[in-house]
Amino acid sequence: MPSIDTAPLRAIALGPRGNLVERRGDGSVILRSPEPLGPCARCITERLVHWATVTPDARFLAQRDAAGAWRVVSYREAYVKVLGLAQGLLDRGLSKDRPLAILSGNGIEHALLALAAMHVGIPYAPVSVAFSLLSKDHAKLRHVIGLVEPAMVFVDSSATYERALDAVAHDSIEVLAVDTVGSSRHATLFDELAATLATDAVTRAAAAVDGDTLAKILFSSGSSALPKGVLNTQRMLCSNQQMAAQVWPFLSEAPPVLLDWLPWNHTFGGNLVFGLNLFHGGCLSIDDGRALPGEIEKTIRNLRDVAPTVYFGVPKAYEMLLPYLEAEPALARIFFSRMQMLFYAAAAFPQPVWDRLRRIGIETTGERIFTCTTLGSTETAPLAITANWDADRSNILGLPVPGSEVKLVPNGRKAELRYRGPHVTPGYLKQPETTAQAFDEDGWYRSGDALRFADEADVSSGLMFDGRIAEDYKLSTGTWVNAGPLRAMANSHLVPLVRDVLPTGHSRDEVGLLVFPEIEVCRRLAGLDAAATVADILRSTAIRDEFARRLRAIAAQGTSSVNTVTRMMLMAEPLVDVEVTDKGSLSFAVVLERRAGDIEALYGPVVHEHAIVLAREDSARAA
Repeated sequence: MPSIDTAPLRAIALGPRGNLVERRGDGSVILRSPEPLGPCARCITERLVHWATVTPDARFLAQRDAAGAWRVVSYREAYVKVLGLAQGLLDRGLSKDRPLAILSGNGIEHALLALAAMHVGIPYAPVSVAFSLLSKDHAKLRHVIGLVEPAMVFVDSSATYERALDAVAHDSIEVLAVDTVGSSRHATLFDELAATLATDAVTRAAAAVDGDTLAKILFSSGSSALPKGVLNTQRMLCSNQQMAAQVWPFLSEAPPVLLDWLPWNHTFGGNLVFGLNLFHGGCLSIDDGRALPGEIEKTIRNLRDVAPTVYFGVPKAYEMLLPYLEAEPALARIFFSRMQMLFYAAAAFPQPVWDRLRRIGIETTGERIFTCTTLGSTETAPLAITANWDADRSNILGLPVPGSEVKLVPNGRKAELRYRGPHVTPGYLKQPETTAQAFDEDGWYRSGDALRFADEADVSSGLMFDGRIAEDYKLSTGTWVNAGPLRAMANSHLVPLVRDVLPTGHSRDEVGLLVFPEIEVCRRLAGLDAAATVADILRSTAIRDEFARRLRAIAAQGTSSVNTVTRMMLMAEPLVDVEVTDKGSLSFAVVLERRAGDIEALYGPVVHEHAIVLAREDSARAA
């Protein structure tokens, strides 16, 4: 069996690798792809019209119904419904000034309604399900609806969303629902709206859509402030898909087959994944699972039915998938059978997990599967930087894609990342001051991210994430802690025992970690049965010894006080929804605010029962 280093790469077509470098007198560096961006579609639904004409019976979307069977919509069926829905929206007076809001998560009706709105120039705002179903006061939902001022709000079930609708759907807002069973609210039925006969009004409205037309409004998670509405134009969406087509030309050779759960109210799932499927005539099966205990099993069930050609996920999703692939060779054979690209984003990928993923792929197929990531944001639609070569380790971001310009600007000890190109947002909904602050004097979007080169002597080595400018903090000595890379390094040492970690130590003498254990993994390691409490597990000798061993290994990576971790707190209270984004990543500011008492206990004069603190001689040796 070939090793990770010697196994051949499964053959796929990738775009050319390279970059143009411009160094300026102020120390900034501008990077561009040497390949120009090709012609872009006028609007995103041009591709729906194309596939409805060229491959009308091809599968477009699939979703399990209540009985568990796959419900499938072809491109022709989708286009017919989109035309009817578009007419219905126009009949009700929806427009660029009277948009559509979608409160429900991923689903066939969600997709068709969104496409219908965009087809005739009506912007829509997909809103995080958490704002509706998990919030007690619906403050963020009220804020979002107040900014959007929609003429219509869509939900799949009006009974499920009744409390949220009561909070925001006033007399001037029409409610559209797939199902009204069990609800006391009046709502227009989706099927009735879809049955509207399209007229020339749809044709005229669709012809008026151009690159400047607002397509959608994507809201930030609101982890540290109220959500901001990022304006996404048709030009942003279409140019970003052209960028993807040029860096991954294999997508044009055969329609992709996708299984995906990433939420459509985020740019990763709603723009990149959904758009990639539509632009290339693929079939997207909507995964009803997630990267969470009790939900990953649904994903496994779906992967037994669907063999993807491209798989998208956050690193945690791959980590949770791996034990099933390793334990079930038949599942691994399905998963890797026609896989062309494994794609991850939204967080750092721990190297041990990367190695396991590569190893199981090689053991199953004898080949390495192309694995890559990207860097971008809601403001960049999102694809801006990627490695269109097979990197030999995780977390190589790559270089700018065609049409995307990247500027690295000195900012203290770091280089701040800025973007420019047709994929960059024009600003934020009804927030002119925030928009002005987001761009520099030359029109570059300030991302707040910091980057560095994988090899400072070789620009072609690609860029790597160097943390968020705002997330770094100072120790009591006045020296800066680079929180992002430190967090990624610690996670690599602690998987699979942890879900995530967060660095601590602001204005203190030493760097520490808040550690969120994977309790079931720890339970098995401790040899305890299901009756054992979380406190029992975290107090067990086996767990404390293992975390102490790994803490010493983490500390050994340190070279000074700013990157030598000397203590950790094993968190007995699991992460709650408000601390986690829809993509599964931590909301840094929220966690630190909610866990302030745990941080105090971690640095207290008496070692807490769930804290592990290195002896001074151990930390001195490590540093």
